[in-house]
Amino acid sequence: MPTLRQLVRYNKRISKKTKCLVPKLDKCPQKKGVVERVFTVKPKKPNSARRRVAKVRLVNNKILVCHIPGEGHTLTKHSVVLVRGGRAQDLIGVRYKPIRGKFDLKPVEGRISRRSKYGIKK
Repeated sequence: MPTLRQLVRYNKRISKKTKCLVPKLDKCPQKKGVVERVFTVKPKKPNSARRRVAKVRLVNNKILVCHIPGEGHTLTKHSVVLVRGGRAQDLIGVRYKPIRGKFDLKPVEGRISRRSKYGIKK
């Protein structure tokens, strides 16, 4: 077993670097962007649906795909959205979500539970 002196001298402990889950936001909580395209994709194997997603160009000129949460939306090309991090678990390569109730993305109509996620005021 090494002595304390040997541990200090040779085996310096380096902390493991954590991988950034939302690299295109540049360490910001949210970023503004403009929608370039709205389309639907099919989820991974056990699930079956048509998920609504949007291709967004952020203010830092990075392009990303974000999943539009909730039922129904008002997004078209050139709509302005505020993008946050948050994975869509059954969509491949989709790590972001637009915030409902900000800029051009309207809140979900008739929502009663989890209202804050869908932009509904009390």
